[in-house]
Amino acid sequence: MKHLLHTALASATLAFTLAVGGPAAASTTSIQLGNYALTGNYSLDVLGGVGLEASAVTYARDRRSLFFVGDEGLGVVEVSLTGQTLASMAFSAWPATSTNNDAEGLAYLGNGLLVVAEERLQDAFLFSFQAGGSVNLASAPSVNFGPTVGNVGIEGITIDPRDGSVFIVKQDNPVQLRGGVASFSQGGGSFVETLGFSGASSLFGLNSLSDVATLGGVDALAGTAAANNLLLLSLDSRRLVEIDRAGNVLSSLDLGGLTTQAIEGLTIDESGVLYLVAEDSGTPNSRLLVLSPVPEAQSWALMAAGLLAVGAAARRRARLRSSQR
Repeated sequence: MKHLLHTALASATLAFTLAVGGPAAASTTSIQLGNYALTGNYSLDVLGGVGLEASAVTYARDRRSLFFVGDEGLGVVEVSLTGQTLASMAFSAWPATSTNNDAEGLAYLGNGLLVVAEERLQDAFLFSFQAGGSVNLASAPSVNFGPTVGNVGIEGITIDPRDGSVFIVKQDNPVQLRGGVASFSQGGGSFVETLGFSGASSLFGLNSLSDVATLGGVDALAGTAAANNLLLLSLDSRRLVEIDRAGNVLSSLDLGGLTTQAIEGLTIDESGVLYLVAEDSGTPNSRLLVLSPVPEAQSWALMAAGLLAVGAAARRRARLRSSQR
């Protein structure tokens, strides 16, 4: 119930600030990460090791749940929006060329379909989630994004729900953000790049890239320029930034005070609530961190006034109906 209240508040806050020109700006070109605050911090179950080293997370709108993977590549876990385990699915095998089974990216397409990315192969694999089941990723439809590299390859993947475009981030040497159209097929599909940014050791003021999320699924941003923006997470910089498709940094959030554990995964729901996963980093459990937009004091006052006005109008309508009986 507490999380439902946070989600409802976040949705109302984001929609309100867009409408009245508050923190999200009247021009609606930014989600304004500076107005986000930690509203939830939850432990993730170990599940025999499947739940350790949480490295990527994705939101499933049609299930109102989250999926996450650990970088040991043992499987995928479905959890509630407050981190309770709902189900899991094992990865029974990876391609023989995968020496580390390094699951670092995860995206949800809908109807139970997931895409998991292997960092070093720079491959992504498409599969259908079956609670309690298993999948052989070696025989799953896949797509390749580049040559096999060391521990500096694909760290994150996201899919824009509006048009199915794919965005990936490469961790380092060089740091890359790439976007385009991907097709998955047995033996390897294709990727046509339409967006690309690269830096030798940093990009957008970040020392590395750990995950990416699109704002295309945030309801309050529909039809606005901000819906085209991307969120980028950096573990090394302990920072989250928002950029437009031209690469301009629009807003940012310092994550340094949230936890000492390594934050590696990022996703966002239709209400604009952010979900981050952090590795266990020597502690007993990985964690799910929830961040929600919090209005400034003046916006709180305007929102309160608006709610009072709505309440007064409702009472007047009720009295009018009563007098007409």
